[in-house]
Amino acid sequence: MKVVTVVGARPQFIKAATVSRAFAHARGFDERIIHTGQHYDDNMSDVFFRELDIPPPARHLGIGSGSHGAQTGRMLEVIEQVLVEEQPGLVLVYGDTNSTLAGALAATKLHIPVAHVEAGLRSYNRRMPEEINRVLTDHMSDVLFAPTRGAAANLAGEGIDESRTHLSGDVMYDAALFYAEKAESESTILHELGLAPGEYVLATVHRAENTDEFERLDAIFYGLAATSADIPVVLPLHPRTRAALERERLLGEAEEHLMIIPPAGYLDMVTLETNARLIVTDSGGVQKEAFFYGVPCMTLRDETEWVELVELGWNRIVPPTGPEAVRDGIKLALAAGGGRPGQPYGDGHAAERIVRILANGGHR
Repeated sequence: MKVVTVVGARPQFIKAATVSRAFAHARGFDERIIHTGQHYDDNMSDVFFRELDIPPPARHLGIGSGSHGAQTGRMLEVIEQVLVEEQPGLVLVYGDTNSTLAGALAATKLHIPVAHVEAGLRSYNRRMPEEINRVLTDHMSDVLFAPTRGAAANLAGEGIDESRTHLSGDVMYDAALFYAEKAESESTILHELGLAPGEYVLATVHRAENTDEFERLDAIFYGLAATSADIPVVLPLHPRTRAALERERLLGEAEEHLMIIPPAGYLDMVTLETNARLIVTDSGGVQKEAFFYGVPCMTLRDETEWVELVELGWNRIVPPTGPEAVRDGIKLALAAGGGRPGQPYGDGHAAERIVRILANGGHR
């Protein structure tokens, strides 16, 4: 069966790496990777394909950035053309980006079955573009791979036929197990930055709710700056966040107090995560990676889709309502340390399970 996999952003490259490897070891699949170009510079895209040994994209659409409507519309138009030419038996999409929605919508309108990896996540915050993308994609998909029991329950609660939903486990856990040893042997990022294990905070900020609202952006960066008086704060700076800091004239202040570096490749990011004392983030994927590597996490949002991490005590939700809230939240998280043991994301064989189910026609 020919499978067209649609990806466009760095979290999807990580997820696709595990499933693409499983496809390569299975019989009867011809996978064609379509890269929309949602993340398009080397640090956000090409380095991931190199480090994760992902097959090069069959098509690179070069869509680039833009408003949500314009970007999704351009993707939809071009993906439709590709699907008409490729005539796949299945379209596979990941997560909750504009690339995810565009791939699912183009396939659905052409009556091509859709499989959604990381289905069923809900923040119940409709102001998040990601929430709209994931809900619509789930309701268009023919086969839904839920990473957790909670995600599967969300789908059932929305009336999605349970025969279409499969509890697969989380493919990012597969990636964490597979690449951790490679990162340890190949990454030199700690030496390059002069960092000692367990003696710094790693921060990532990129969500629109934090970059596009001045009060939240201001609270986060002044809170991180206050933290840096006690412990170094390392910040791989996302292009959207850099643009927001420049727009609000906060970049100079941030560079004065924080160790700002370009977006890190996957192996360098794994090394920074595994050796941090605490991770502060608004990323869903980084929340999970912190847990996989046994590092406490603080999430700069009002809610999280990964509720299991909060329940186990590995993650704390701290809305960035002001610099003091961010600074005090970090202090509490540093003092509290890790949470309770648990294994909510499967056994590290989610990708193999996904491919096996697809080989069986989407049935258990």
